[in-house]
Amino acid sequence: MLGREVEGRYRYWNDIQLVHRALPEVDFDAVDPSVTLLGHRLAAPIVITGMTGGFPDAAKINENLARAATEVGVAMGVGSERAAVLKGQYPESYACVARHAVPLKFANIGAPQLIPQKPGDRVVGVDDVRAAMQLIHADVLAVHLNFLQEMVQPEGDRRARGCLDRIGELARTFPVLVKETGAGISRPVAEELRGRSVKAFDVSGTGGTSFAAVEYYRALDQGAEREARVGKTFWDWGIPSPVSVLELVPLGLPVVASGGVRSGLDVARAIALGATAAGTAGGVLRAASTGYDETRRELETLVHELKVAMFLTGSRTVADLQKAPYVVTGETRSWLHR
Repeated sequence: MLGREVEGRYRYWNDIQLVHRALPEVDFDAVDPSVTLLGHRLAAPIVITGMTGGFPDAAKINENLARAATEVGVAMGVGSERAAVLKGQYPESYACVARHAVPLKFANIGAPQLIPQKPGDRVVGVDDVRAAMQLIHADVLAVHLNFLQEMVQPEGDRRARGCLDRIGELARTFPVLVKETGAGISRPVAEELRGRSVKAFDVSGTGGTSFAAVEYYRALDQGAEREARVGKTFWDWGIPSPVSVLELVPLGLPVVASGGVRSGLDVARAIALGATAAGTAGGVLRAASTGYDETRRELETLVHELKVAMFLTGSRTVADLQKAPYVVTGETRSWLHR
């Protein structure tokens, strides 16, 4: 979808304003953005969220991402590994990640694949998850929730009953992070998942890439008029990322704030709301599609911008930044007062 307009129509992260500290009382060189996420030390609280794999060109992209994530010291996920573990398609597009010492790696399986969509369907089981994790030498399993996407896909998976219990079964065997794909996670859903031993959340709220929009274009290309209309209608459907973060942080599990995170300032905004880390995809994907140098430069710029925001709020550490004052404005404020 590079080159097509698939962004949400409102920038919710711009509604979070950090309060400037005119006398920071900290040296910029002393600012330390390192953090521990799910037992793994990162040089900065940044996750390259899982987005690609399962086609020939993905190997080059994931290679660039993994190499840069290793050098910069941030976490990384891959796109859905369904194609590799269930169909044996393009395993190298994922396996290239295993060659790099990324400090925290996320395998990726979709929740709809945990239950049969049609009679006789093969579902993802414990052995398949183990294979998905081994393929990239993953530390954590990400189970993605993409039911909005599925509703726009002409061939989409429409069954969801039973996914919650299946996630719970996997979470008893593997460390599981549950991530949305652009529509956010509400507190009631997070509470149900926490009760089934899920270890962390990636909110992936609305305001970034609209996966309804992504599927809208695919439906158009396939001549699926009804699904294309659904994609257009639900283009901005979901819970804003900052709102989802604020709802989930009190539950006491790590929260990755993704969905519209485009700069180190956005990362800082997410941390100030209480997130443990922030996830980013679009800008890094564009860089990785070009080359390694561009990918590393993009990640290093994100870290630098984060450190600037920390300095200007007088935050020497991420823990300090989590206590930094902020103001909520715009539509995000309206959401919080609903």
